[in-house]
Amino acid sequence: MTTAPQELTVTIGDVSRTLPTVRAGGMGRVPLVEFIGDSEFTKAVAQEMVALIPAGTEVLLTVVTNALPLTHELSDRSGLPYVCARKKRRTYMQNPIIQDVPSMTLGVAETLWLDGPHADRLKGKRVTVVQDVVASGGTAQALARLVERAGGTVSGYLAAFRQGAPTMDVIALQDLPRTLS
Repeated sequence: MTTAPQELTVTIGDVSRTLPTVRAGGMGRVPLVEFIGDSEFTKAVAQEMVALIPAGTEVLLTVVTNALPLTHELSDRSGLPYVCARKKRRTYMQNPIIQDVPSMTLGVAETLWLDGPHADRLKGKRVTVVQDVVASGGTAQALARLVERAGGTVSGYLAAFRQGAPTMDVIALQDLPRTLS
C-alpha cells in the first residue's frame, strides 16, 4: 500500500512554502494553500500575478476568505480597486445579490452574497475574478454570474494556482496536482 504525500513544496519568486495536504471530498489528498497569516508568501505571489492581470481590467472581484489578502496585495500593486463577495449575509447589506455556487471541489455547497453598494461598483466595468486556487471552476462561475447580474463584464479569471481542469480559461502562476492520493 502506497501512502499519499503529506506535503508539497511550491516556490514563487524566491519564496518557498511547504504546503500540507488534506483530504478533500472524494478527491483524495490535495495541497492546502494558505495566504491568511502569511504576508511574505502572499506578497510574493501578488508580485508575480500583477503582470498577469488581463489588459483592460477596471476592478478585481474575489470572495472571502483565503483569496482576500492576495487580492488586497494585487490591488495595492496594480492600483486597481477590488470588491469582495461574502459567504454569509451580513445584517448591514443593502439589496444584496445572492448567488449559489454550483459545485465545490471541497465538498461544501455555498452561497455568495454581494452587497448592493459593492455590486454598484461593478456596473459597466471590466472585472477580473481573482482566486487563490481554481479547481473545478464552480466558485469562479458563481463570481462571474455576480459580475453579470451587477451589470459588469468578466474580463478574465486569475488564480495563484490551478488544480485540475477548470471549465473556463484561468490564468494561473502554477499548476498543482489534482490529487496526491
